[in-house]
Amino acid sequence: MTSDLEWLLLRGNNSFVVKRLPECAIFSKEPGNLTNIHSQKYSGLANPKTIDVRSSPNGIAITHRKKSASLHAIRPAYASNTIGSRTGPRRALGIAAQPAKRGYRPDLRAATLARVSAIIATQKEPKADPPKKLRGKKARDFA
Repeated sequence: MTSDLEWLLLRGNNSFVVKRLPECAIFSKEPGNLTNIHSQKYSGLANPKTIDVRSSPNGIAITHRKKSASLHAIRPAYASNTIGSRTGPRRALGIAAQPAKRGYRPDLRAATLARVSAIIATQKEPKADPPKKLRGKKARDFA
């Protein structure tokens, strides 16, 4: 089945579609959809080549389908790169851009980098709040 035919069958209704209001954008929660927009370009179900970026206990997992994977293969059809939690953000973005540099869905490079950046930002520990400064009468009484 071609990807165009799969999209024609999936675009109306599937279990991953999120429709909040009739006049709002339609979103999708499917695996392999980097932007969560319900469109053929970003669909993880209708495209044979997908890139999936997820947060994992070890850091960030980037998974993509192998080019030479056949339907009857015993070996897994997906390759996975893991970006460790101690890896710096610039190195992490370089690792995330590798599939696109090799010619594997280069149109998804910006979306992959955006997703990795967002996950890195959520994994950072927040800074402690600075102590409150006393002002006015309380500062004069304290001094």
